[in-house]
Amino acid sequence: MASWKDETELRENCSKKSDYLEPLVPNQMKWDFVLVCDKHEPGSEKDAKRMEFLDTLKNKGFITKKIEDKKIFCGVYASSEIFQTYHGLLRNPDSWLQNPHTQENVPITTRICIVNFILQNTKISSKETLQKLIKAKVFEAAFPLHEQEGLRELLKKNWAQWRKILKEQPIEDIRSYFGEKVALYFAWLGWYTRILFPAAVLGLLVFLYGIFHFDSSQVSKEICEANTTIMCPLCDQKCPFWQLSDTCTYAKVTHLFDNEGTILFAVLMALWATVFLELWKRRRAEVVSEWKLYGWDEDEEELALQLINNPEYDLKMYQHSYIRSTILLLLVLLMITVLIGIAHALVIYRVVATVVFTQSDFEFIQERASTVAVMTGAVLHYITIIVMTKVNRHVALFLCDLETPRTFSERENIFTVKIFTFQFFTYFSSLIYIAFFLGRINGRPGNYVRVAGKWRLEECHPSGCITDLFIQMAIIMTLKQTLSNFVEYLTPWVKLKFRKSPANPKDKDKAHMEKKPQDLYKNYQLNEVNVFSLFDEFLEMMIQYSFTTIFVAAFPLAPLMAFINNLFEIRLDAIKMVHLQRRIVPRKANDIGIWLQVLEAIGILAVIGNGLVIAITSDFIPMQVYKYTYSPCMLQNRTDINCLTGYINNSLSVFRVQDFEWQMKLPEKLPDFMRSEITECRYRDYRNSDDYNYSVQFWHVFAARLAFLILFEHVALCIKLIAAWYVPDVPQSVKNKHLKTKYENLQKLPGEKLSSAGVTGTTWIVPASSRETDRFTDV
Repeated sequence: MASWKDETELRENCSKKSDYLEPLVPNQMKWDFVLVCDKHEPGSEKDAKRMEFLDTLKNKGFITKKIEDKKIFCGVYASSEIFQTYHGLLRNPDSWLQNPHTQENVPITTRICIVNFILQNTKISSKETLQKLIKAKVFEAAFPLHEQEGLRELLKKNWAQWRKILKEQPIEDIRSYFGEKVALYFAWLGWYTRILFPAAVLGLLVFLYGIFHFDSSQVSKEICEANTTIMCPLCDQKCPFWQLSDTCTYAKVTHLFDNEGTILFAVLMALWATVFLELWKRRRAEVVSEWKLYGWDEDEEELALQLINNPEYDLKMYQHSYIRSTILLLLVLLMITVLIGIAHALVIYRVVATVVFTQSDFEFIQERASTVAVMTGAVLHYITIIVMTKVNRHVALFLCDLETPRTFSERENIFTVKIFTFQFFTYFSSLIYIAFFLGRINGRPGNYVRVAGKWRLEECHPSGCITDLFIQMAIIMTLKQTLSNFVEYLTPWVKLKFRKSPANPKDKDKAHMEKKPQDLYKNYQLNEVNVFSLFDEFLEMMIQYSFTTIFVAAFPLAPLMAFINNLFEIRLDAIKMVHLQRRIVPRKANDIGIWLQVLEAIGILAVIGNGLVIAITSDFIPMQVYKYTYSPCMLQNRTDINCLTGYINNSLSVFRVQDFEWQMKLPEKLPDFMRSEITECRYRDYRNSDDYNYSVQFWHVFAARLAFLILFEHVALCIKLIAAWYVPDVPQSVKNKHLKTKYENLQKLPGEKLSSAGVTGTTWIVPASSRETDRFTDV
């Protein structure tokens, strides 16, 4: 009970101390921002630029104070006139005249946002902005201060702790301390995690269904019993012939993900993605309505800040250049081509690795050469992701500068689209190859497709390629959600511990009118927060959302892994923001911005991707064609056997060993299971045994795949559209609330105007026709 009272008292104190800035009184000043720099030589160029920048701020109505310690800390405090102008531009122009203490009614997050905008756009005589001065080492850093008590302590207690992992987030407190944009990120992430739970349960049920039928699959049984089926060698350099039954375990694992439940799961996930977005739109509408930001306009806010910073600001108009757009499009396509080329390099690695592992002296690796090549290729793919992420960012920033965006918000949107596009191809190019091209462009025995005329491309397992896709996804997603998160938390923690040093003893007894130097230095020691800090968190979640939806048919456990990861991700981000990083600059927002369009695009790609996985990667369609066309149940009208009996033998073509091309070097020693010379071997394809052309069944399967793909995507897209229509974006209660507000404002407006003119009482509006009748009557 005492704990509850303490928290209530703390929250009341927070609302007084944190939501609104206390008036400036002697011996107590809260700096809006702090600039940090080294002690430059008096009279030097850097010192002169620092003094000029501070003088420019003073001319704009700022109060500055220099505090010397190990570094020079320049406290910056905005005068009330700045916020009076802000109120006048975005509210009633005369409202500030009625309340001379307007600064008392400005939330601290809004103060920091306004001050940061002015600081970032203030220029000295050399046209250098604050960021350029930081690059020139005139200043080292610029940041708002964390509170040493109050709301920050409340967030530490109720949010930024691992033991609060299952507790609901205090979104209102997050908004009051970090601003609306950060609060909306955590509101979205919490909502996404909550909606992931049913998808995770459904994916787990599909996986368990595969486990329960692990030994009952007819296809797996036939592969395990095929000890007389001799398969063609997997490489050219004396690779042995092998028995199909050697891959018994692989076939059983394939059935875990390639079963009847996968189809239903893929359709339901397409519906889930739509419902998630629609429910988030409703939740977002409720939240921003409570914040009085439902009709907030970002352009108007930015124009107001520009006018506050510079009353003579020249409006930048919207512009579009077809020449510039064409050049940018070509550069983007060039970058995408490079990323696809890297995916091709990974393909070549797997081809070469398969040959090397097949000739290994270790029997374990030799027998599982293809699987080991896929696994090591996945790890190599993850390494390329880490490297290319940094490259992609620099390229996206360069292209963004070429596009010359009009405002910071427009620049952020342009950058978001480009970096997500590059990251998408970085992550998924290799997966796309495995899903849709592996084993389909490699040719056939006697006429293999070779890289540089030497190494032949990989083949699919007789039970399908879906397990290769699963392995690739599982490794990348596991590394991304464990190793990356570990580094994400450990790196700033180690940096902070390394930078921290004991406070200077001589400072302990000093009394200052402002914050103590050691408090300022503690804030300075925290990890830097840049404009990409929140962007990186969004981008990470978008990539995860792509994994969770696009190829979920091949990896039904992806939603479960995402759900578990997000439970930790929320607290990880909270601990970073509250404990390890400087205070992030708050920004106003009433939505997650262009990320919503990214989510909608991913939802459409999820329908296409899962349709292609089932139609092309999975063996579901070939099995159905065999079952209802070529099986004993159809040809012999038998009902006493499984209709998939004979499927494996039907799906393997026959090749005469004498027809191998010259590059093929067969082993001199026959395998132990053969007592006579091998004249024929089998390979996965639908081809005639005489001329090796595609058989009629190949075209039946091809037509069935195409028909299923068209049907699946149309049905899934129709379900998405119906779900989007059925669930309104904005709740009726929110619409009615704003409709009522507009109605009441319109009712008050005429009365207010008439009252100001000296007319009281009720004013009736008489129709024109009535006024004309009265005029003629008076005459």
